[in-house]
Amino acid sequence: MLARIRKAQEEREGGFTLIELLVVMIIIGILAAIAIPVFLSQRAKAQDSAAKADVSTIGKELATYFVDNTGVPALAQANGRYTLTPPVTGAAAQDIGKVSTNVTLNGAVSGAGIVDSAHWCVSVTNSAGTVGTWKYSAKGGLDKGACVAGDIS
Repeated sequence: MLARIRKAQEEREGGFTLIELLVVMIIIGILAAIAIPVFLSQRAKAQDSAAKADVSTIGKELATYFVDNTGVPALAQANGRYTLTPPVTGAAAQDIGKVSTNVTLNGAVSGAGIVDSAHWCVSVTNSAGTVGTWKYSAKGGLDKGACVAGDIS
């Protein structure tokens, strides 16, 4: 009896059936269909975080500048760095950080910009993110959207 069972097991192939393989392929397909869109949205969120970090750094550096100085500085983005230049003739530009990938500093829009220590707004745009434009102002801090005249009044 045992010899017959042993012989039957030796003759039998030990592979997977076609049905088992198809079930595994379907499960992998379902998991991939769920995971890929989630992964792509995480990349866009990371781009938004880069823009928020950049504009927050610029805004906080600008606020810090106004603690010690009274003149209105100029902000610029060049050679992959953000710079803050005091209004004093011949003053050296202060490096305030590296520009994140896909992030650009916006110019003054609709009368917004830097007026004085209590009335300023800066914004950056990241075209690869879901939000696009972020602003940081003396009046409202970090927020979505571009600077408008109401941010500096």
